[in-house]
Order: sequence, then C-alpha cells, then structure tokens
Amino acid sequence: MKYFLTGGTGFVGGYLAKLLRKEGHEVVALVRNPNAANDLAAIGCTLVKGDVTEKESMRADMTGCDGVFHVAGWYKVGTRTRKQRKEGTRINIDGTRNVLELMRDLGIKKGVYTSTLAVNSDTKGEQVDENYHFEGKHISHYDHTKAEAHKIALDFIKKGLPLVVVMPGLIYGPGDTSSVRTTLIQYLKGKLPILPRKTAYSWAHVEDIAQAHYDAMLKGKTGEKYIIAGPTHSILDAIGIAHRITGKRQPRAVNPGVMRFMSYFMSLFDWLLPIPADYTSENLRILSGATYIGANTKAKEELGYDPRSLKEGLSTTLWHEMRLLGMVK
Repeated sequence: MKYFLTGGTGFVGGYLAKLLRKEGHEVVALVRNPNAANDLAAIGCTLVKGDVTEKESMRADMTGCDGVFHVAGWYKVGTRTRKQRKEGTRINIDGTRNVLELMRDLGIKKGVYTSTLAVNSDTKGEQVDENYHFEGKHISHYDHTKAEAHKIALDFIKKGLPLVVVMPGLIYGPGDTSSVRTTLIQYLKGKLPILPRKTAYSWAHVEDIAQAHYDAMLKGKTGEKYIIAGPTHSILDAIGIAHRITGKRQPRAVNPGVMRFMSYFMSLFDWLLPIPADYTSENLRILSGATYIGANTKAKEELGYDPRSLKEGLSTTLWHEMRLLGMVK
C-alpha cells in the first residue's frame, strides 16, 4: 500500500514511518525541509516538500495514495505570545482542514487522524470514553486548537469522509522532545524540586501509539473514534515507578493549591518576561491537579490494542536517557 504521511519528522510520525516501512508499505512523507529528514530517507521513505498549512503543496503527492495518516500537529504547552498561538491555530486547525479537504477531493479510500485526549481538557478525575463531550473553556491553547480540529474531523466524517480518529493521551519514549522528557531528565539529574498531587495522565509508549495508528488504518471502522491511551497514573505514581527503577531520589509532593497560586503569580509576568515553558501560568494551570485520562476499552476490543505497562515503558525510556546523560554505559 502507498500511504501519505504528515508529521513524519515528529515523535509519533517517525515511529509510524519506521513501522510502515517495516511492514513493506510505500511511505510518501510530507516534510517542510527534505534536508532535515535524513532519518526518513534512510529507511526508504519518499520525501516530498510541502506544508499542511499550504493546501496545494500536498495535492500532487497525495494523489494516487491508498491512505493518509495525518499525524502532524503543533504541540506547545506554556504558550505566552500571540505569535505562538497563531502558529498553533494555523497548523492544528487550518492544517487539519487542508489535509481532510484534499482527502475528500482526491477520493482517498481511508485516513487516520491523530487527535488527542486533550480535546476533553481536565476530566476532573473521570476516566472518560469516546462518548464524552467537553463543554467549557480549555486550559491551554493546545487543548483549544486540537478540540477545534477534532470538530472539523467529525464534521468531515458526517459528510462521508472515510476517516478514523485516534486519541492518544500522554506519549513518552526514547526520542521524545516534549516537556515529558524534560521532566524525566530533571528527575534523573536531581533537579526536579516538587511534584503536584492529583495531576494524572494516561501514559502510552510511543511504539504502542504507532502500532495503534497502523491498526486503526487496517482494522478501524471509518467514522469511529478510538482512545489509544495507555494505563492511567498520576505524576506522583509515575515518578514513584521511576524511583524503583533507577533509585533516584523522589521530589517533594505539593497540593494543587500551591500550583494554582504559582500559576496566578506567573500570569502577572509571563506575557512580559522570557519565562521557560515549564513555569508559565498556562503550564502551571495544567499541573494544578488536572487529569487528562481516558478508557481504551474500545481500542482493545476493536483494534487489538495492547499497551505496555508504565513500569515496562519507563524502564526502557529511563535507561535510554541515562545512557545519553552518561550515567550508565
């Protein structure tokens, strides 16, 4: 099969590209800069220059493909500037509309769109399923833009587009470049001062997420949504598991109210000062006891989704990072 892939130079997209090539498929990978996509070229992907925010840049290369994986997305938690928010809107909302419009116009047989549990924002401790619908104000601009893109995808489905929507939770693993990796490295270096109570995620290893995307293309029912989140753990639980794996000291736990106060305090300054993303008011709001959690029962039953435990996934991830840091050989 011939698949058109957006986001191939990203974390999930890179793992998915490797899996597709391993399974013998042709991969047409959309990249903004082919010279910065050597890893994709090395595994035999066909690199095509383009951008999801420029619809016509994708038309010729998407033509004739059997399926589309739209994985590309803007992921920044802790935005401070109007420019950053505008970029998120262009990529997540406008980019998704562009890709799906082309799928429709070109008669692509099937597509898989990467949404997220963040469209549900803070679930207040409830492990929700695919029928849950969030109403209210989102905590972050990322949540907002992905929620709007999610609505666009569902609207295309209503109009007959053969699309499957997958919804990961927190994704981790070797090669991550997000704030999750930053937190793990700070922990390994003993520089993680405090951790919030109650804040929780559904943690999935990137290899399991890539496999779930592939299975959604092969076995997913068009028009359906699948939560492909991993097991649910609080941040405290996760670092506790990391402590048992590495023996590194655990940071002090604080109540959500402390993080809420810090969020309010930083809101007075982060629009003005170059504050690191981890300490912006937006990021601190998320750490104030928010839960981004979901039930993967449907994906297990219909896709055969089988995510590994957090202990198993963190073990390989932490040892990988420790080798990079020179802590182990």
